[in-house]
Amino acid sequence: MRITLLCENTTGYGGHDVCLAEWGFSAFIQVGGVNVLFDTGATGVYWRNAKKLKINLDDAHFVVLSHYHWDHTGGLRYHNFKTKKKMVIHPQILEKLPPDEPKKVKNDFEIISSVKPLEFSKDIYYLSQIPRKNNFEQGGFKDDKMLDDSAIAIKTKKGVVIITGCSHSGICNICEYAKKVTGQKLYAVIGGFHLFESDQKAVRGTIEYFKAEKPKHLYPMHCVDFPTLSEFYSNFKIAKKSSGDVIKL
Repeated sequence: MRITLLCENTTGYGGHDVCLAEWGFSAFIQVGGVNVLFDTGATGVYWRNAKKLKINLDDAHFVVLSHYHWDHTGGLRYHNFKTKKKMVIHPQILEKLPPDEPKKVKNDFEIISSVKPLEFSKDIYYLSQIPRKNNFEQGGFKDDKMLDDSAIAIKTKKGVVIITGCSHSGICNICEYAKKVTGQKLYAVIGGFHLFESDQKAVRGTIEYFKAEKPKHLYPMHCVDFPTLSEFYSNFKIAKKSSGDVIKL
């Protein structure tokens, strides 16, 4: 499995000489002969970086959106796909996009929407609507319950690999649901964890959760502030990954 970060808040060493960064997230996932574009950042940065990294996004078999926020879907306006790609989403995403965008998305993509977990390719799951189970994660954003916030879960021989966008539904809620859907223990958790120093209840609860679960690979990024990343480093010796970096599992 190869996961290339096409867009993240900072530029990593792996792409420091060619890649740009912006507040947003996008990843190109290659596993078992299947290519998935997961989120598109805020602008055309993901498309530009893919070209610089010699990744042809027309090779994507699926486009998957984690949730509707501009820093994950804004890049759709700048895509240059030559064929109509299959797009996997929660149905609320189209309802929440700016008024001028749903029509373009429907015209440009073959929409596959689901509120239930969907195995859209062998061993690759779109988790869709995440149950909120614990008492330390907010499970939403401001006044929005964020029912559209989801993630990808990939079954492997070593356990489930989870790729998240922002984890507004709660990174631990996501992990627990991925375990239930796939029947596997955690192997790797990658992406935005939406954790900030100002919410110590969520930070401490999440750190204790991962101490108990012991995933082999843990890569928090995007919507995680510096003090919280420092906490993760102190507890798990994580390596921060950024635009242009590649995670191989």
